[in-house]
Amino acid sequence: MDIGDRIQSCAESLGVDYVGVADLTEAREFIIEQGGPAIGQYPFGVTMGIALIDPIVDLLPDRERNGGGILYKHHAYDVVNTTLDQIAMRVANRLQREGYRALPVPASKRTDNDRICGPFSQKLAAHLAGFGWIGRSCLLITPDHGPRVRWVTVLTDAPLTPTGSPMESRCGTCQACVTACPVQAFTGRGFDPDEPREARYDAAACERFFKAEEERTGNAVCGMCVWVCPYGQGRPAPVPDSSAFQK
Repeated sequence: MDIGDRIQSCAESLGVDYVGVADLTEAREFIIEQGGPAIGQYPFGVTMGIALIDPIVDLLPDRERNGGGILYKHHAYDVVNTTLDQIAMRVANRLQREGYRALPVPASKRTDNDRICGPFSQKLAAHLAGFGWIGRSCLLITPDHGPRVRWVTVLTDAPLTPTGSPMESRCGTCQACVTACPVQAFTGRGFDPDEPREARYDAAACERFFKAEEERTGNAVCGMCVWVCPYGQGRPAPVPDSSAFQK
C-alpha cells in the first residue's frame, strides 16, 4: 500500500464522505495571493468532505421557528467544522509520521477581515480534486450532494497522485441560488478562474446580512444558497448548456 492509499484509508476510517488529492501547482499564484508563500509552497492538498444531514439543511427556509436556525448552525456548521478540523489534524499527523511536511488548514477560519476569507480556499482544492464545480453561488457543487458538503484540506509535499480534474459547470440555466439570496449577493455570472470573486459574489453584502441577523435574532444563519440548489435537494438536475459559461 503506497502513501496515497494509506492516507485515503486513514481519512476514510475517520468518517469522511469524500477524500481525494488536488494538484495545487496550477493554482499556486492564486494560493500565494490569498495565503502567502507559507501556504503556497505545498504541491498537493488532501481534500476531505463530510456531507451535511439533509433534514438539518431542510430546516433553513423556516429557520426562525422551532429553533431551526440554531440546530442548523450547531450541526451543519459548528459540529461538522470541528469534526473536519480534528480529522485534518489526524491526517496531517499521519503524513508527518511518514516523513512528509503537512499543514492542516482550518475548515472555516477567517484570517483576512478586509477580503473576508481564510488562508486557503477549501472549495478550490475540492474542485481541483475532481469532486465538483464552482456554481453561481460560488460554492463547490457536487453531483450527488450539491453544495451540502463541508470541506477541509491538508497541504503536503508527499508525492501523491491527483484523484481527478476540475468538473465543468452543470448549472445550465439554473438561477435558483441567485434568486434565493436575501441580499442579492450573487450576480449570476458563471465561474471564470480569470475573474475576481467580486465579479460573481458580494461577500460584504453577506457579511452585513449576518451581522444584522446576529443583532436581530442572536443567531446569524442564512444558508439559502445551500438549501435551494437542485443538486442538493435531489430534484432533477438542470440541463447544462452554453449559458452556464456566459460571463
